[in-house]
Amino acid sequence: MGDITMNKNNEFDAIVIGSGISGGYAAMELCTKGYKTLVLERGPMVQHGDYPTAHLDTWDLPNQGKVSKQEISKHYPKQSRLAWWVNEDNKPFINKDDEYPYKEDERFDWIRGHHVGGRSLMWGRHCYRWSDIDFTANSKEGVAVDWPIRYADIEPWYDYVETFVGVAGQAEGLKQVPDGVFLKPFPLNCAEQKMREAVAEKYPDRVVTPGRVANLSEYNPEVHKGARGQCQNRSRCWRGCPFGAYFSSQSATLPVATETGNMTLRPDSIVMEILYDEASGKASGVRVKDANTGDVIDYSARIIFCNASTVGTTAILLNSRSETFPNGLGNTSGELGHNIMDHHYGMGAHGQLPGHEDDYYQGRKPVGFYIPRFTNIDEQSKRTDYKRGFGYQGEAMRSKNTPDGKIGADLKGEIFKPGGYHVRMTCFGEMLPHHDNRMYLNFDERDQHGMPIITFDAKLRENEMALREDGVKSAVEMLEAAGCTNIESHNNLTAPGACIHEMGTARMGRDPKTSVLNKWNQMHDVPNVFVTDGACMTSSGTQNPSITYMALTARAVDYAHKQIQAGKL
Repeated sequence: MGDITMNKNNEFDAIVIGSGISGGYAAMELCTKGYKTLVLERGPMVQHGDYPTAHLDTWDLPNQGKVSKQEISKHYPKQSRLAWWVNEDNKPFINKDDEYPYKEDERFDWIRGHHVGGRSLMWGRHCYRWSDIDFTANSKEGVAVDWPIRYADIEPWYDYVETFVGVAGQAEGLKQVPDGVFLKPFPLNCAEQKMREAVAEKYPDRVVTPGRVANLSEYNPEVHKGARGQCQNRSRCWRGCPFGAYFSSQSATLPVATETGNMTLRPDSIVMEILYDEASGKASGVRVKDANTGDVIDYSARIIFCNASTVGTTAILLNSRSETFPNGLGNTSGELGHNIMDHHYGMGAHGQLPGHEDDYYQGRKPVGFYIPRFTNIDEQSKRTDYKRGFGYQGEAMRSKNTPDGKIGADLKGEIFKPGGYHVRMTCFGEMLPHHDNRMYLNFDERDQHGMPIITFDAKLRENEMALREDGVKSAVEMLEAAGCTNIESHNNLTAPGACIHEMGTARMGRDPKTSVLNKWNQMHDVPNVFVTDGACMTSSGTQNPSITYMALTARAVDYAHKQIQAGKL
């Protein structure tokens, strides 16, 4: 694997592992506080603007944007399990399964991309705050362990990151998804507004609101720093946005970190392990393999932030073994790798919404509507058949008019006539933390870089199954309330991972005997190592989690900085 090299140039104040949503944020916060920071990314460099399909129309792409079955079979058999996911327009940012293998005891759809910026280039951008309904649920229900924080602990950090990120949304005064610092929303179109009004009339506890997304509906260069601009309503977000209109590491956090002069970004760097110093009881640095040369290099730092994604971070920690931690760094609790969660979907409904044929909309806004959780939030909404709840993301749009039997000018004329409005809504359900849902390393099998193969053993359980039934039923009820016709529902069981919101595996908690991290995202056992990506989560909520990762990251950097100033780190 090459020689290990070490010299004074390999010494930093801080190391951040991963350059995605939380890693980019950690890098920016550390650099702006004056720390010389090394950011390690296992994949190749992607500069802002290196988005090869951003300006291509469908007819410019091979096979009208569809990847051939032969290529899918060879390179993307697992990444393509989500039928909509691998396309010619986003393929540059999706891993090839034959280059990044993993194994499954139980099916797990690990959807990912390894490159600078990570999934911040392809994420869905929905941003919803958690509330104390989420932070207290485990404790109240006797599930897993209690969160060591409450909403009051993270509320100012939501304010802080939302201001910089730029979240378009509409205040609704809901306790289950607290209002935030919002830019003007992307408004509901006429059919979505009709849905909002009709659902509110029949089900006052169910709110159809514009989705809250990290797309700049308004641009303020003094606040939205980096390489950003206003959203152009192109709806090509997962290709990478050359306008910097949505939040990504490329457009926002990494440019700010670069401007400080304190960041060193090293792509193509496979983090093999975090090095532990027995004498000090702290991590001394990280060991990295250069993906191109095979050289192995040690880097040292005072503090280390793990942001390689839920699975990537925990794989590194599990592989960081020593006499003190034979089962993985900071794993005296035995919980490292366990309690993996994801949201589950593949359930929902759709139908035709009559009327409004004379109303249309302009552009392709980046979001439709969101319906926050409305079950098990108080005594009035309490269910006896399942715990927790679900939310919905959906949209209303004009149907395509594709008549049969016409050609030439007649066909072209008909195609340009929009059909009626069609409403679809997808239900996102909460998955409970369960110790037996886990990931682990197979040390008997190795990948191309000599790293042990990640293996998954997790599944949806009884509570998720009961929740799904009500999620589908409630979707149909709301479409019926709106006056939809030709309603069809679906409940296609998904495997964990398919929602691309994997969480858990290095959870926060109050007791070092049952958790990996404390309330500051700091390892109980190794105080100069912090985990602020999805691995830290103690439960999964129903809300998209990325804005919470960013808030926790900013909070943890602030805490680490104060500890260093006080001479405690």
